[in-house]
Amino acid sequence: MSSYDVIVIGSGPGGYVSAIRCAQLGLKTACVEGRDTLGGTCLNVGCIPSKALLHASHMLHEAEHNFAEMGLKGKSPSVDWKQMQAYKQGTVDGNTKGIEFLFKKNKIDWIKGWASIPEVGKVKVGDDLHEAKNIIIASGSVPSSLPGVEVDEKIVVTSTGALSLSKTPKRLVVIGAGVIGLELGSVYARLGSEVTVVEYLDAVTPGMDAEVQKVFQRMLKKQGFKFIMGAAVQSTKATKTKATVTYKLRKDDSEHEIDADAVLLATGRQPYHDGLGLDALGIKMTDRGQIAVNDHWETSIKGVYAIGDVIEGPMLAHKAEDEGLAAAEVIAGKHGHVNYSVIPGVIYTHPEVANVGETEETLKKAGRAYKVGKFSFMGNARAKANFAGDGFVKILADKDTDRILGCHIIGPSAGDLIHEICVAMEFGASAQDLAMTCHAHPTYSEAVREAALACGDGAIHA
Repeated sequence: MSSYDVIVIGSGPGGYVSAIRCAQLGLKTACVEGRDTLGGTCLNVGCIPSKALLHASHMLHEAEHNFAEMGLKGKSPSVDWKQMQAYKQGTVDGNTKGIEFLFKKNKIDWIKGWASIPEVGKVKVGDDLHEAKNIIIASGSVPSSLPGVEVDEKIVVTSTGALSLSKTPKRLVVIGAGVIGLELGSVYARLGSEVTVVEYLDAVTPGMDAEVQKVFQRMLKKQGFKFIMGAAVQSTKATKTKATVTYKLRKDDSEHEIDADAVLLATGRQPYHDGLGLDALGIKMTDRGQIAVNDHWETSIKGVYAIGDVIEGPMLAHKAEDEGLAAAEVIAGKHGHVNYSVIPGVIYTHPEVANVGETEETLKKAGRAYKVGKFSFMGNARAKANFAGDGFVKILADKDTDRILGCHIIGPSAGDLIHEICVAMEFGASAQDLAMTCHAHPTYSEAVREAALACGDGAIHA
């Protein structure tokens, strides 16, 4: 029986980062992973392969719509779907091998197989039993199901199947207007698919700033998306070559059908902890099936911790990473910390959408006095030169103290720009602090400074 200071269950962003940090802190560490490769859902069938396809399809869009205006003339590229899939897989393979290297470098044992916890301090993988002073559960999440929708990962697919369809569908129906559905919908829309999004609520990307939701949906419509909002999907019926989606409109309960060559079920994700034996172990769960933890990411069982998608909070890779680092610090006798008020969210469409902190809606609900500083990318020289003038930066600051409370960006490189705000919020900066910081010209980041200036006397280029 092998013995460890820490055994991490799951090698996704939370798990592998936590394992590396544990090893760096001098703890003998092992990581259990049942896949043939490390990296979890995010790296193998999530964040990374989807970004590869988003990048490839965006390059096609640029060639078709903007190259000629820049004097780059010639025939637009044709799509070799097989080669695009190979490019995507090559991106994944390079990253998974990178994690294997990091495990070897940090002397972390990869225990291959699926884990269970038969008793406190023990992890079973196959027929082998391993001892662990501490266990970190980082087993991630799986796509949520929907009654009446039977997934076959060929015609009716989750995000996993959508990454590797046999061909580009002529008609794609996306069930759910969240991040995953809109990102993958963007890929296929650029590749020529007719994309229809069916959403139960009345706005896309639930929980985001309402102004951003409206502008974002309008932009996607210009890109060819069709939206059926306020619609409850009743069922899907699939044959070998197509599917029919039946839905009811909430406003009048009328029933409708729509045909498609492929259907993407993108109604969110749910925690995955099957087979771990948590019930028998007596670990407390939340009403939503998540593992309950305290302020130190420890479960109701001493020495058993949980991080990432299996606990409360946004299901984001970087949130899991932060928790993984913090849990490792706690186990090593240090102070682990995660600032849940400053966790950014990004949608990697074009334009990108990014946010951090409060929205106008949450501030109004809390009765907080705030001010808005807003700047359009049409006033940004770099954005206009790059055909990226759509969108804006909106900063929300406390009306009395000027402290930054949140930021919402829809525009070029929004996912990178948002981190300037994250750092500012970590240090409790005011909008004026940001406005007084010199920004290089010409850069997209000048739009952030202009929005900060708009919180005061006004933007310069507005």
